Amino acid sequence: MRKVLLPTMVIITACLLIIRLFYLQIIDDTFKLKSENNAIKIKYDYPERGYVYDRYGKLLIANQPSYDIMVIPRDVKELDTIEFCKLLDITKEYFITKIKKARVYSPMLPSVFLPQLNKLEFAAFQEKIRRFSGFYIQKRSLRDYQVSYGSNVFGFITQVNENIVKKNPYYVGGDLIGKQGIEESYETFLRGQKGVKYLLKDKFNREIGSYKEGKFDTVAKQGNDITLTIDGELQKYGEELMVNKWGGIVAIEPKTGEILALVSAPNFNPALLVGRQRSKNYTLLHNDSIAKPLYDRGLLAEYPPGSPFKILTALVALQEGVIDEQTAFSCHHGFSYARGRFMKCHCHGGAMQLHNGIYESCNTYFSNAYMKTINKYKSPSYAVDVWSNHLKSFGLGDFMGCDLPIGKRGKIPTSKTYKKLYPGWHWDSKTIVSNAIGQGEVLMTPIQLANMMATVANRGYYYTPHIAKNIKGEILDKKFRTKHVTTINKKHFEPVINGMFDVYNKGTAFGLGVAGIDMCGKTGTAENYLKVNGKRVKLQDHSIFVAFAPKDNPKIAIAVFVENGYWGKRWAGPITTLMIEKYLRRKITKVDFEKRMLEGSLKDQYSKLYPKKHQDSLSILNDKVKDSVAKSKGENDAASDKANTTKKDSIKKKT
Repeated sequence: MRKVLLPTMVIITACLLIIRLFYLQIIDDTFKLKSENNAIKIKYDYPERGYVYDRYGKLLIANQPSYDIMVIPRDVKELDTIEFCKLLDITKEYFITKIKKARVYSPMLPSVFLPQLNKLEFAAFQEKIRRFSGFYIQKRSLRDYQVSYGSNVFGFITQVNENIVKKNPYYVGGDLIGKQGIEESYETFLRGQKGVKYLLKDKFNREIGSYKEGKFDTVAKQGNDITLTIDGELQKYGEELMVNKWGGIVAIEPKTGEILALVSAPNFNPALLVGRQRSKNYTLLHNDSIAKPLYDRGLLAEYPPGSPFKILTALVALQEGVIDEQTAFSCHHGFSYARGRFMKCHCHGGAMQLHNGIYESCNTYFSNAYMKTINKYKSPSYAVDVWSNHLKSFGLGDFMGCDLPIGKRGKIPTSKTYKKLYPGWHWDSKTIVSNAIGQGEVLMTPIQLANMMATVANRGYYYTPHIAKNIKGEILDKKFRTKHVTTINKKHFEPVINGMFDVYNKGTAFGLGVAGIDMCGKTGTAENYLKVNGKRVKLQDHSIFVAFAPKDNPKIAIAVFVENGYWGKRWAGPITTLMIEKYLRRKITKVDFEKRMLEGSLKDQYSKLYPKKHQDSLSILNDKVKDSVAKSKGENDAASDKANTTKKDSIKKKT
């Protein structure tokens, strides 16, 4: 047997090698194609990216033609540099730098010399291109934004860098790729499939025809259209309400997890990041380290949730059986929870039960409920982990898993948190009682707050928030259709919701309601500190509001966070009311609220945090883009008129 085994293995191996060589040399021509690439020119045909619509079919993003000037360094001959630079409105230094960079990349392969020419610039260069050997024009398509809002949702298009080209063989130098927002998340769907043509060249580098009669050529395939869950009008309205304010608004449809609005303020016109000025504008936005217009506060900003967190404190206490609806605690305008420790409370005082504890937002009630939850178990470490696991079932303390490329975990403390904070020290419920009212070590993002409200509205379950409603020709990811059920029994939600309903009727949000819409909400005011020169400085409190409506069969859940906005009812509350009415009725009856929110400004608060010169950078940029868009439209119209005139003259000559 041993004598036969070795020869058999040798024969089998030899046969496999012969079969493989036969396949590579006779059947598969792709390796031959690569070996002959010195005589073959590869030409790409770039498809249009997929169009983007809102949930009602309104077109948000289309495409516009763009023209890149490409250069093959080896083919560049002597040329009139002054004429060339003047024609393209570039400096000689730019010309030299780009040629050197292209030569380093590859003397024989094309590189982008000047990207994103408009129609007028293209027409001027096209007339004289024959004078400049080694240069040619590559047609592409750029985004054409039909709206001036939603920049944080959309993202933008930029050129690939060398790292992307190395990692992903689909891309070559000069290709465009989506960054941030849906452009990045759904890049593989939106980009389509570029077409490739292989052209034979002679020894003088002239094209002489298709390689193997186009056997290896492929046709460009347009990208998939995407319908977003976003309500375009609601998104626009939210951004208008947040002008001159910093913060975030996230609205979700509870029954599906579809994101109705995702507002980050301050924001900017998405058209700023299109065209030849894109890089310059991006740098200006990026360098604004104070207002941070590129920072999506709805997904990334981690804030103390304040009083809205009391909703979860109540639900966990009910689930753990340490309170019921009749449990009462006496409030003396505050809570003395340890020697020398007193937590103030702004409710009316007296006996507090679950119902009035919620609508009056009593710190004393929820601090007692929280301490009872922790004290239920002998070990505070074990108790905190029990409490933490209940909260994590709401999707807190972890990435939400939404279909946008960014996000933050927030923070839900565990026993490990406190072992690190208090090493070798006996801590207990009194040490960490500030968690009860959404301060302490608890942090949440606006999207987590909104999802918490959606979960309460659904009486104990949620769907992972997402922003894509439909991708043409594709099926939505299963994870966005999977129900997540909390650890809280459904029966405990109703008494909490009843308390939230009366927040509008006789509680901390009295006067914010809209006749005919049953709203359930919770005001919030979160303390705000900043380290200045190593010292912890108290700043103006944040204004927070969470809500859902209607009370039964809810259609919208929302969280509004306004930085340095004083208290919940002052800014976040009215904005929440307006957003809910706008979505449910498509009109506004609270016109006094609307006027005050649209015209209101917190610039004075923010001016304390940064120099005067930074305050108007965004408004300057947004004014600039309006001029740029108008100029571009004028140039495109001029180019069209010129083309039509040329065509008419040509017809006259023929006649």
